[in-house]
Amino acid sequence: MEHNKRKIIIKRGLIILTLFLLVTLMLFSRFVYIQAAKEVQGHNLEELLERRWTQSIVLEGQRGSILDRNGDVLAEEITSYTVVALLDERYDNRVEDPERTAQQLSTVLDIDSSSLYQYLSQEGRVQVELGPRAKNLSYEKMKEIEELELPGIGFREDPRRFYPKQTFASHVLGYTERDMSVARMGLENSLNEYLQEENGRITYQRDGLNRRLPNANEMIDPPKNGDNVFLTIDTKIQMALEQTMNQVDEEYEPERMMAIVVNAKTGEILGMSNRPSFNPNQYETIENYTNFNVASRFEPGSTMKMFTLAAAIEEGVYDGDKLFQSGSYQIGPDTIRDHNRGGWGRISFDEGFQRSSNVAFSILALENLGSERVFEYMDAFGFSSPTGVDLPNEISGSIANRYRIDAATTAFGQATAVTPIQQIQAATAIANNGEMMRPYIIDRIVSSDDGSVIEESSPEIVGNPISEQTSKKVLEKLESVITSEVGTGRQYAIDGYRVAGKTGTAQILKEDGSGYLDGHGNSVFSFLGMAPAEDPEIIVYVAVDRPKIDEYESGSIPVSMIFKPVMQQSLQYLNISPTEAEGNDRDDSAEIKDYRGESVTSVAEELNSLGFKAVILGDGSTVESQYPFPLEKVMTGEKFFIKTDSENIHLPNMSGWSLRNVYALQKLLDIEVTIQGNGFVHSQNPDPGTNLSSSERLIVHLVLPGEEHTDSDDIVEETEEILEEEEIFIQD
Repeated sequence: MEHNKRKIIIKRGLIILTLFLLVTLMLFSRFVYIQAAKEVQGHNLEELLERRWTQSIVLEGQRGSILDRNGDVLAEEITSYTVVALLDERYDNRVEDPERTAQQLSTVLDIDSSSLYQYLSQEGRVQVELGPRAKNLSYEKMKEIEELELPGIGFREDPRRFYPKQTFASHVLGYTERDMSVARMGLENSLNEYLQEENGRITYQRDGLNRRLPNANEMIDPPKNGDNVFLTIDTKIQMALEQTMNQVDEEYEPERMMAIVVNAKTGEILGMSNRPSFNPNQYETIENYTNFNVASRFEPGSTMKMFTLAAAIEEGVYDGDKLFQSGSYQIGPDTIRDHNRGGWGRISFDEGFQRSSNVAFSILALENLGSERVFEYMDAFGFSSPTGVDLPNEISGSIANRYRIDAATTAFGQATAVTPIQQIQAATAIANNGEMMRPYIIDRIVSSDDGSVIEESSPEIVGNPISEQTSKKVLEKLESVITSEVGTGRQYAIDGYRVAGKTGTAQILKEDGSGYLDGHGNSVFSFLGMAPAEDPEIIVYVAVDRPKIDEYESGSIPVSMIFKPVMQQSLQYLNISPTEAEGNDRDDSAEIKDYRGESVTSVAEELNSLGFKAVILGDGSTVESQYPFPLEKVMTGEKFFIKTDSENIHLPNMSGWSLRNVYALQKLLDIEVTIQGNGFVHSQNPDPGTNLSSSERLIVHLVLPGEEHTDSDDIVEETEEILEEEEIFIQD
C-alpha cells in the first residue's frame, strides 16, 4: 500500500517535472526566437526601443522665391503669425478679462468683438486660436497686437507664401495654398519641382528624462531649400501695364483684357497681364483662372494683315501703287465688305492697308498670293503650332482652310483664330530683320543653397519667314498706318517716337455659333505695335474685349490708353532713343522742373531747347502754372502748357490735338470741355484766338483717322445742338 503511494507520488513528480521542463523549454525557445528575430506580435523591438529612446527634430526647408529680371521679389516664403489665447486658470499669464481682451483685439483684427469673446470665454479649454482671420498675420500686424500687452495673448509662427506686389502678373505667377502644401496654377505649379523645398531631420538618443545622452551619435539629414526662379519680367514695365489696365478696367468695364510687352530682339517677355486678374494673397476671390495671352484663341482681326502684307512683299506680288475698287469683293456666293461698307472708291493698296481694307487683302490673298501660299506663310509665321513659351496651358491657333474663302478671311483676320502670344512671336520676325524669336519668360533657375545656375534661357531663333529687306518694307508700311492722315492707327502716335503697328477689330462668334455679335462695342479691339519704327526694340500687344463704350467712342480709345503709356514708359525706362544714331545713349526724356514764378520768355526758350513744344496761354510775363506738373518725367517732343499771370488768355488753335492734349488744357485753364466724336481735334468752338473770358466752355469736335470728315455745316449744326441741349459733358 505504502509502496503504491510512493509510486504515485514519483509519477506525479515526474509529470510535474516534465511539464516544468517543457514550459522552461518553450520559454527559452521564445527568448531565443525573440533574440534572433527581434520581433514580438509583429512589432520590431529595435524600432520600439529606437522610438522610445530617440528624439527626432524636423529641420524645415524653405520654398524657392520667384523674382523679376533685376532680383525684385515677386513671390517668397515669409514667417506669418497666428494669434493664440491661453485660457487655463493654472497659468498666471492667461486671459483674465475675455470681454476687454476681445474689444482690444477687434481694433486691430478684422473680427467682431462678440465673435472674439466667444473664442476667449470657452470653459475647459487650455488654449484656443481665434479663427481664420487671426491666422497668417504679417509681422506688422503681429507687432500691433503685441503692443496692446494683453495677458494670455501669444503667437505661433508659421511659414506662408506671400506675393508682395499683390495683383501683379498674377496669371504668370499663379499661387500656392498659404501653407504652401499645394501649388495651384501658373509658374508656381509648372515649376514646383524646382521651387518645392525638402525638409531635413536631426536625430539623437535621449534618457528617460528626455535628456540627450552623452557621446551619443547624432544624425543630421540637412534640409534642401527650393531653387529661386528669375523671370524676364521687368517690374517697372509690368507695373505700368497693371496700372493702365486697372484704369481701363474701371472706366470701360470690358469682358476681358490681355497685354504683352516683349523685347523684339530677344523674345524676352518684359510684361504680361490679364483682366479679370486677382491677388494671389487672396486666392479665394479668383474669378478667372485663364491666362488669355497663351491659353485663349480668338479671331485677331486686322492685326493679321501685317503678316499677309509681309507674305505678299516677300513673294514679290505686292504693288502699293496699284489701284483697286474698295467697298466689296465677291467670292462665289459670299461678299467681303470693308468696315466702311460704301468703300472709298478706287484707292491704292498702300491706302487700303492704311485704311485697313478687307477687300484689299482678299484680293492680295486670292489673286496675288494664292490660297496655298497664304497658308504656307501662316505656318511659317508660327500660327499652326504653339510657340513653346515657358508658361503652362499654352494652346495652338486654329487655321480655317477648308474653303477658298478661308484664305481671304484668314488674310484679314477672320475665321482663323490665334493666341496673343502667337501674334507676338510672328511680329518679332517683322521687327527683327526677318528672324522670328521664341518668346520666353524664365530667365534662369538658381540654386538657393550655393547660387549655381541650374537652368538658363537664351534667345532662340525659331524661323525666318521673311527676309531682312521685306521686314524693312513692312515696317515702313506699318509706320504709315500711324502717320498717314487716313491711317487707322493715328491714335497710337507717341510724341517724340516713331511707332509702327496695326489696329485690329475682331468680331466675336455667338455662343450658339449662329453668327457674330452685333452692336456698338461688341468686338475685340486690339493693337500690335512696335517702336522705334526704324529699328524696333519693344513690341506691345493690347486687346480689349467688349468695352462699354459710348456711341461716339471708338474701341481704339481704351486700347490706346494702355498701349501708349506702356510703350512710352518702356522706351523711356530702357533709354531707347529713336532719333539718335546707334550707340548714342542719350535719354530722350526730361524731369520737369517747377517753372512757376519764372520768366515766360526764358522758360519757353529752355523748353524749346529741351525739345518740348511750348504752348503759351496768356500774354503775361511770368509763369503762373504749368502742365506737365513739376517732377514728372516726360518724353521730349510733347506739348508743354504754360499759363501766364495774365487774365487776357486766348484759346490756341487745337487742330490735330489728341484727346490727352485737350484734357491737359482743361486741367490748366479749369474750364468746362464738351467732347463731340473721338480721335483727333478737327474743329473747336470758340474759334482759335477767342478770349477765354468771353466763353467759360470749350467744345471740340474730334474725328477718327481714316474716316471721312463730317461736313463743316453738319459740325456747326451739331455744335449748336450741344450748346442748347448739353448732350455730352466731360470734365476730368
